Amino acid sequence: MSQCPQVCAILPAYNEGECIGGVVTELAAALDSRFDRWEILVVDDGSTDDTPSVLDELGAQFPQLRSIRLRRNYGKSEALRSAFEAVDAELIALLDADGQDDPGELDRLLTKLDEGYDLVTGRRSIRHDRFVKRVTSRLYNWTTAKISGVEGRDFNSGFKLMRGEVADHLDLYGEMHRYIPPLAAFAGYRTAEVDVNHRDRLAGKSKFGRSRFWRGFFDLITVKFLTTYNARPFHLIGAAGLLCGVVGFGLLTWMGIIRATGGAIGTRPALLAGVLLVVVSVQLVMFGLLAELMIYESRRRPDRSR
Repeated sequence: MSQCPQVCAILPAYNEGECIGGVVTELAAALDSRFDRWEILVVDDGSTDDTPSVLDELGAQFPQLRSIRLRRNYGKSEALRSAFEAVDAELIALLDADGQDDPGELDRLLTKLDEGYDLVTGRRSIRHDRFVKRVTSRLYNWTTAKISGVEGRDFNSGFKLMRGEVADHLDLYGEMHRYIPPLAAFAGYRTAEVDVNHRDRLAGKSKFGRSRFWRGFFDLITVKFLTTYNARPFHLIGAAGLLCGVVGFGLLTWMGIIRATGGAIGTRPALLAGVLLVVVSVQLVMFGLLAELMIYESRRRPDRSR
């Protein structure tokens, strides 16, 4: 397309050959009724079914459709990262390729975006998923809101609308696609949620697995570190060192009192634990200071006196 599209809808797809045809057809109709310039980008994340051939057929039917095929299944975060690198649009819409996201709800997201927000998530008010997935998702969303400090009840919804510049500040890997709102908020963008209709899958089966919950939790810890302590690592590492030092010093003080009153301490585990904690405390403090020094040196302005 010669002009930058007003909106690009990105669909990550993995083995969605049964769904992708209907999803693209419905989405194209929704975009065509709302925008003069639009495109759809499907990222085939290493599908092993007939998804590639279906996309070829759809490409002949819809000239605004593009597709990227990854050589193997890298995961949703990598698929979105590849899409963001290939997209130049005023607005970017994210939808899942299973048909559960309703393109007709784009108006709600657009209206909220026009209120001054930079990223709007479609909150699934009534979810059509398995019970286990709903329960784990509720726990995940509560934990994410508490740890990240960003308000939200459906961070992992695949239905999102954002301004094009937001995607430039999202570096996704692992399971980071689950934390797009906190990452955008950390970059200074305003985020919000609106209730949207959520539907049953058109066909196929969910790619959700229990292992993704634990991987997502570990990535949440990474997000917390990156968004809170990226410029002040000593606040985290030094605090841990201080805690170890206090506990270790307390144990050694206790052992010293026992020894001063004539007791034997050579075989007491508390003595070894106290010494170990004090040593670890010194190491953590020094490590934190070195991390601060590295950040200071990387951000120091060059000498322009010459």
